[in-house]
Amino acid sequence: MEGRLDRPDQPLAARMRPRTFDEFVGQDHIVAPGRVLRRSIESDRLPSLILWGPPGSGKTTLAEVIAGITNAHFVPLSAVSAGVADLRKSVDAGRKLKEFTGQRTVLFIDEIHRFNKAQQDAILPYVENGTVTLIGATTENPSFEVNAALLSRCRVFRLEQLSDEDVSTVVERALADRDRGLGNVELEMEDGALDALVRLADGDARVALTALELAVDSLGAEDGAKHLTKAAILDAMQRPALLYDKKGDMHYHVISAFIKSVRGSDPDAAVYWLARMLEAGEDPLFIARRLVILASEDIGLADPQALLLAVAAQQAVHFIGMPEGYLTLTECTLYLATAPKSNSSLTSYARAQEDVAATLNQPVPLYLRNAVTGLNRAQGFGKGYLYAHDYEGHHVRQEYLPSELLGHRYYQPGDQGKEVEIAERLQDTRGDD
Repeated sequence: MEGRLDRPDQPLAARMRPRTFDEFVGQDHIVAPGRVLRRSIESDRLPSLILWGPPGSGKTTLAEVIAGITNAHFVPLSAVSAGVADLRKSVDAGRKLKEFTGQRTVLFIDEIHRFNKAQQDAILPYVENGTVTLIGATTENPSFEVNAALLSRCRVFRLEQLSDEDVSTVVERALADRDRGLGNVELEMEDGALDALVRLADGDARVALTALELAVDSLGAEDGAKHLTKAAILDAMQRPALLYDKKGDMHYHVISAFIKSVRGSDPDAAVYWLARMLEAGEDPLFIARRLVILASEDIGLADPQALLLAVAAQQAVHFIGMPEGYLTLTECTLYLATAPKSNSSLTSYARAQEDVAATLNQPVPLYLRNAVTGLNRAQGFGKGYLYAHDYEGHHVRQEYLPSELLGHRYYQPGDQGKEVEIAERLQDTRGDD
């Protein structure tokens, strides 16, 4: 298997990569004894796979473990730098290897979502005829990023972010391992240093090992021992990067959490998710647009001021930009989160839309049509129309729907905020009991 010779000059994270399932940490839902994937691997019936999960969750490591267990020839490619020519070269080598030795080739493509349609299509026939077994790794939803034809020939396995306990296990192994890790380094650890490392790694084992190695290498020895402090860990970590991609899964996950927090009237969660987006570099105008939509979709007539404030916030952010724009976005977020809620705009339109689709082109009643010409008047346009302002309370009973839809009710006021008052008024204007 290529690329698995552990050299002293390799980074700690590379040297400590597990070689067997027993060394593999986390992902018990797919690799624990008895699970489908593990059984198929151990019985040498490996299907083509897509491994989907966040950075540092073990996608590349799992692919190498699989290749090692199945005694397959492991060929790693990165979709960032490889092209169709590289794919064809690897496939051709795999075909020849299988023909002359019978050994299978595992073609591992990291970040497969970065391949375009033509590149993914180039792999398809060789996966289909078994020339290579594909293991693709992606941080993005493969349903959106991998061609349907290729996806249908692969099993998708979702890897979860490692827990703090998992990351701690990985770090402790590296500290104890004398062959591949730091076990030969005489090291004294300050209380809290390991906890800080695990917490800041945020579920990414590679980040934890890289920071650990940097911190240890930067230390001087006192009385023969290196003293690893919490300060050294923090210095090695610097500011941990937020896992966020404006076009990736995390973008959609976080904005979804933000919207649901505002809708659920939780100002604390709403501001937290707002900060997550802004600190990760999200476009503030994208957030402002979502707030404008929220104001109509989830608050609406329960508080008509919400839409005015949201539109004002969008204009203010556009005008002042960042970083000060966070103040405006926070104010608007807090207002919408604490405002009374109603989705009557959404439900009213949905009911009307359903009737439009069911009844199609219902004629407009003649008395509601404008009589702009003599011919129109002769045809009865406008005849019998009652002008509301001529009546007490500026209201008169009159049907405004097409005849086939008389009595249909689309708007049902909510029981919060301004809509309580609207509901009372509608009882009079509609004549409902």
